[in-house]
Amino acid sequence: AGMKFFLQYVGFFCAFFSAAFLIISTWTDCWMVNADDSLEVSTKCRGLWWECVTNVFDGIQTCDEYDSIYAEHSVKLVLTRAMMITADLLSGFGFLFLVLGLDCVKFLPDEPLIKLRICLVAGVMLLLAGLPGITGSVWYAVDVYVERSSLLFHNIFLGIQYKFGWSCWLGMAGSLGCFLSGSLLTCCMYLFRESSSGRFHPAYSLRKGYSSAATVVTNVHLPSSQTATSKMYAVDTRV
Repeated sequence: AGMKFFLQYVGFFCAFFSAAFLIISTWTDCWMVNADDSLEVSTKCRGLWWECVTNVFDGIQTCDEYDSIYAEHSVKLVLTRAMMITADLLSGFGFLFLVLGLDCVKFLPDEPLIKLRICLVAGVMLLLAGLPGITGSVWYAVDVYVERSSLLFHNIFLGIQYKFGWSCWLGMAGSLGCFLSGSLLTCCMYLFRESSSGRFHPAYSLRKGYSSAATVVTNVHLPSSQTATSKMYAVDTRV
């Protein structure tokens, strides 16, 4: 039982921070940051929804939102948005399911099997959340790196060159955390399925044995005269 509680709490904290990291990375503005910030008087960051410029002297930040979602955007931006939003939803619902499946939460306290299945469902959802999260963040980072490397290889300088920033790193960390928590809840928690499913079988069998024994004892101590009298009484009553 102690090991089960430990795995639940480790999975709970991993799921909490992973979902938080994914949500923060999706809605922050530093997926791309200018690589030559030492030569600039401002730091430029691009996110999935807007681009911000921060003055390095006074710290004033100015942000410009992108066009509407119905406008034409690059395939990289659109697919990364879709994958990160999917990861946010799956990790959020997985965390909520995990909260309901914890043994310390008073939800279905007399149904340990159902609570264990809820934890397994939460683990599957977290594993599914990690897949689009890591795909979107790594693909975005690789695309930025390839674009910058190709420009440097061809000696092309466009004024500002970008590298992937902390929001992208946060998305990778949240995705890996989802994989970790999902693995704990699916693989490790599955080991407790047999013990939880068999928890009530011995008591039920013992109770059934006691019931059968009591019936036998009652029938043994029942006098044959009373049995014959009761039969005759039943026949007279039916007539």
